[in-house]
Amino acid sequence: MKIDAHLHLNQINHQTIRHAIDNGFQLISINTAVPFFPAIETQEAIILKLKKEYSNTVFHLATFPTTNFWNRNWEQKTIEYLKQRLENGAIGVKIWKNIGMELKDENDQYILQNHPKFDSVYAFLSDNQIPLLAHTGEPLNCWLPLEEMTVKQDRDYFAAHPEYHAARLPEIPHYWEHIKARDNILEKHPNLRFVGAHIGSLEWDTDEIAERLDKFPNLAVDLADRVCHLQHQAVTDWQKVRDFVIKYQDRILYGTDFIDDNSKTQLEKDKWLLNDKWKMHHLFFTTSKKMTAPKVTGSFNGLNLSEAILNKIYRENALNWYQLMAS
Repeated sequence: MKIDAHLHLNQINHQTIRHAIDNGFQLISINTAVPFFPAIETQEAIILKLKKEYSNTVFHLATFPTTNFWNRNWEQKTIEYLKQRLENGAIGVKIWKNIGMELKDENDQYILQNHPKFDSVYAFLSDNQIPLLAHTGEPLNCWLPLEEMTVKQDRDYFAAHPEYHAARLPEIPHYWEHIKARDNILEKHPNLRFVGAHIGSLEWDTDEIAERLDKFPNLAVDLADRVCHLQHQAVTDWQKVRDFVIKYQDRILYGTDFIDDNSKTQLEKDKWLLNDKWKMHHLFFTTSKKMTAPKVTGSFNGLNLSEAILNKIYRENALNWYQLMAS
């Protein structure tokens, strides 16, 4: 049994769940305040319905609204809100890049994820051993022109979402400000169980994320929608990528960032999830064969990881970091 520890089930779609069961996957759906997603309360309602029918397959993380952020009692209300979400079965909490790239203070300045008003929320999570999944900023490519980005995936995304393309928006805090803010959270809350989404937003260099994993023992990372960055690095330095995965095998969680909604046909979704992600990633992790990927320029070899390491990345690490019961 494998776990896809980062995707978004934003509609009732039994075919996706059946595909997961048929392919030996359990799913962790991440509620997120993305503008083109359903409202977070609707996302939760969808997940709770799915969990009633597929209690051994579907799990979820909650999130919280940042509306009324400047109200005096925002922190208390947010903690109460999260308590209710956890009572409803959430196994953790997600913060998204809107904190850092959209949310502003009364002086029209961007609020980063280490703002003091979040400290009581982080302390609540830490005190109760509730894991925090953080999408911090964006890939480093976001601060480059489209033509200079390293992988086609990022070129496609920021072409489609120019509202997040920081190279066009110099008022957005720089990449390293987001990374520094995240590192500051880890320093201030050393007991917080922290999962850095998307390889901790340090997808471009395994040395950078290794430095943080060495420094912060309560930090893990997921691979959601960033496996192509490992493949990109493997084009020129396969050994470095393989050594990284082997060394930090207890701190890496598999995920795809698949979105199940009405934006694609079921055939398109099946191809993306089953073939372009689950199948291709499995080949990359399990074999040493030479391969290519649609989002990567050049060819690279698979990492040929051992069964023990694969079991950690695909299952055990999600069980441990999100404190799930094995089944």
